[in-house]
Parts: sequence; structure tokens; C-alpha cells
Amino acid sequence: MVTDGQVKLLRYKLMEGKTQEGAAASAGMSVRTARRWREGGLLPSQRAAAPRSWRTRHDPFAGIWEAEVVPLLEKDEEGIFEAARLFEELQERHPGRFSPGQLRTLQRRIRDWKAVRGPARQVIFPQVHPPGREAVVDFTHASDLGVTLAGQPLAHLLFTFKLSFSGWSWVRVAFGETFEALVEGVQGALWALGGVPEVLRHDNLSAATHELKRSGGRALTERFRGVLEHYGLRSTRIRPGESHENGVAERANDLIKRELAQALVLRGSRDFDDLGQYQVFASEAIQRHFNRFLTDKLDQEREHLRALPSSAVPTYTTYHPTVRRWSTIRVCGRSYSVPSRLIGHEVEVRQHPDLLEVYYRGQKIETMPRLRGESETRIDYRHIIWSLVRKPGAFARYRFREELFPTITFRCAYDHLRATRGDRAEVEYVRILHLAASIMESQVEGALAQLLEAGGAFDYAAVKTLVCPKSITVPVLTLPAPDLRAYDRLLAGVR
Repeated sequence: MVTDGQVKLLRYKLMEGKTQEGAAASAGMSVRTARRWREGGLLPSQRAAAPRSWRTRHDPFAGIWEAEVVPLLEKDEEGIFEAARLFEELQERHPGRFSPGQLRTLQRRIRDWKAVRGPARQVIFPQVHPPGREAVVDFTHASDLGVTLAGQPLAHLLFTFKLSFSGWSWVRVAFGETFEALVEGVQGALWALGGVPEVLRHDNLSAATHELKRSGGRALTERFRGVLEHYGLRSTRIRPGESHENGVAERANDLIKRELAQALVLRGSRDFDDLGQYQVFASEAIQRHFNRFLTDKLDQEREHLRALPSSAVPTYTTYHPTVRRWSTIRVCGRSYSVPSRLIGHEVEVRQHPDLLEVYYRGQKIETMPRLRGESETRIDYRHIIWSLVRKPGAFARYRFREELFPTITFRCAYDHLRATRGDRAEVEYVRILHLAASIMESQVEGALAQLLEAGGAFDYAAVKTLVCPKSITVPVLTLPAPDLRAYDRLLAGVR
């Protein structure tokens, strides 16, 4: 195939006075080809190739294209039929007629047919975003990044905030699409930005909206409406199930996760010491890759942002449950244990995105992690062990018994006690748990691991001996000073 460069070189050599043979040799083409291209103003790329109306090889789908394939494509009004699946169908209908290499031929035929006679495709309408008007927020699953905390897999989400005009982005780690996580994310982004846009666009997540029983639609919850009014924000939402209507957020999620995945590779490790270290890493990665290039557009957008209010709204939700007789409280349909001295008292619970704080008459009593995922109960054995050790028989059928194994080592120790001590296993294990609450859990766990490795039978006394060995008491002898006068009298008598 002759290129534009060859033709230009040919004509240039002819203008220099070279013969046709010499110019053709310089341009790397035959004399016959040079004769065809030596005159004329068009180049090879500018000459429209005449469409070929004949086939150069046998049509493998002759006789079945119009009879079988086209009717199937016409029935597919939504355009979901894939060529590979249709090819499998043809192979089943006509055994031995088609080879795997003919799939690509069928794919091209179907592609061309759909372009001419296929169903209409959905059109994307690019939008114009005025500066300072809109910010989009969303949650996206990020467990596929493979991040671990102290070696343990981190199942988490990312809350993303993006200005539609400038593209300024902000990200925060979250563990659920909760109201508290949503408020903390929105507020954190607004105060980091230093201003408030006009509109906040989001999907119909349950943390911000609720279903209307009569109309079947969704409306803002009172709590989230109050947050928007505090900042003077107007809410716009996509229709339920129409995620493509939030294209700015969906695209931002993909870009942010892609950048974090690459940053993790460059870091050389996906393990972090704690959640705070991972949050700093994610924020710095977004700032370095996205926001630092937006100086001019961000300055332009900030001119149209409204001022922040004088203060932020609380990022927690307050509840006032009464501690039940089994030393637990119920918060959002989940049970948490609290110190037994609070039984019968009403406490104030502040539910944050990641933790719960328990107050009694303004004094903080307890802080505990917020339950995530499908977990419905959190029982801290330290809250109830002082009663359980007096009633060890209650352990066997305790409703939340599985919560009383702090680590897998304690679970293995109980199973070993069941195998070696029989009905005494519950009593011995409860006493071991009481010992862990009295001193340090890690010391008791170390002793259990040592005894389990030894393989023999053990009980509470053996564990206590390892963690609290008895010290040998050395008697203290008090000897009076000797009376030398008696010795003097002895000597006098000898004389």
C-alpha cells in the first residue's frame, strides 16, 4: 500500500529533475506505481476507495442469515442479544457447520445489522455545569482495593464529594450508608472546601430519603432536610434505579478508586497500622492526583460559593434507651452491653459513624465500636462476668454465648475443656474469663495458647498458675544481740 509520504517524496524527486526510475527507487515503489502517482493533486489518503460489492471468500452464514439470524435479532427489541450466545445457538442447530474462528465474522455482521436496522440506543446528553452551583455525593464499595488494617481485611466504603464545575474532590472512609456517615462526609467536604454550593445532588439512599407509602416515591427525611437547611443547600435526586442520572458521581467513583489502586501499588503495601493512617493516605492521594491541578477552576468556583454557617451540626444521632435487666441497651435494632451498674437507668447514647458513646447524667461511661454489616449484638464480657462467675451454669444456654469468646484462642480453649472436663467445662471457662477481666486478657490468652499447644488437660487453676505464679515466702528471722556478760561470768568461773 502506497503512503502519502512515498507519493510526496516521488513528486519532490521528479521536481528535482530525477528520472522516473530514480524517483521511484527513492520513494520505494515500482516504476509502474510511480507512473500512476506522479501527477494529480490528491494523495492516497484523500482518494475515496470505491466500496467493494463482491465477496472474496465463501459466506459461512449463507442461507441462514436471513432465515434464522435476522428473525432472532428483530425479536431482541432491547438489544441485549450477544453474538457469542447466538453463535452457540447456531452451532447447536447446525452441528459441524461452523468453526470457532467464524465467531468474529458473525460479530461483524451483527454489528453492521444493528447499526442499520437495530433498535435505537440510549443517548447521553452532556451537561453544562455553572461554577458554584452543584456538588455530587455518593458512596462506593472499596473492599476490592484489598486494604488491610494490622493484617486484617478492611471491608469498607468510600464517601465521595465532587464539585461538578471544577472537579474538586474529597473522600472519606465509611462503613455503611448511614445518616451519620452521610452528614460527616458532607460537612467534612464543605468545611475543607471553605464554602457551600447551591445544590447537593445524590441518589435515593435510605440515610437521606424515605419511601412514601401512598405515591410510592421518595422524600427527604426530616433529619437530613434539617442538615440541608442549616447549610442553605437544595437537594436534587435521581430517580430510583436510574444510576446513570448521577453520571458525575459514578465517574468520580471510578476515577478515585482507580487512582487509589495505583497509589497502593506505588506504596508497596496495602496494610496500614490503623484507620487514621489509611484515611490520610487516601486524602493525600486524591489531593495529589486531582485537586492540585484545579487551581484556576477552583478559584473561579470559590467566587460563586456561599459562606459557611457559624458552626457545624452534630455528626451523631442521640438516643435515650433504658438499660435492661441483662445489662444491654437497644440502639437502631442492635444490642450493646453496658456496665451492669447502669441496669434500670436511662442513658444517653450518641451514635457516631464508627462508634457509640454512652453517657449517664452528662458523664461519659463507655465508648464502643458501632456494629457493622449483619452483626446485631455486641457483648463485652467485662460488663457481665462479675455476675456470671456467681452463676456459671447460665453460660451453657446464654443467648449471647458466642459473644463471650474474645478471640479464637478462647474459643479453642472452651472446646478443649468440653472434650477433657465434660460438664465442668462451663465452670472452668467462666472462671478463666473472670481471670481475663481481672488482669490482662492478653496474659490469659498467652497462657491458654501455651496449654493448648501442650495438648494435655488443664483447668482454671492451671491457667492461674501460669499468669499468677505463687511466690515463695522466705521467713524473716530476728536474732537478738548476744549478751556478753554471761560469757564473762563463764570465764570468771573457769579461773
